[in-house]
Amino acid sequence: MTDQLIARVKNAPASPGVYLMKDKDGKVIYVGKASKLKNRIRNYFGRTDGRSMVSFLIAKVRDVEFIVTETEKEALILENNLRKG
Repeated sequence: MTDQLIARVKNAPASPGVYLMKDKDGKVIYVGKASKLKNRIRNYFGRTDGRSMVSFLIAKVRDVEFIVTETEKEALILENNLRKG
């Protein structure tokens, strides 16, 4: 993990929102939502998420971007729109 990625993960907002994981070329490889972004991102990068695809995904992530929303419902709608786009 790069220093920049470590800093982004460490400073993730505690608000609801959407996270976009990007590869080395800046291409979005995963879009997810969370009621508390900080907690969700820690699950991924703290290796506490037991899903088999997570280790594969995290190995490819070079950056993560956060979009904070007012509510979890807004995050759900935004995530859906970003996945369709």
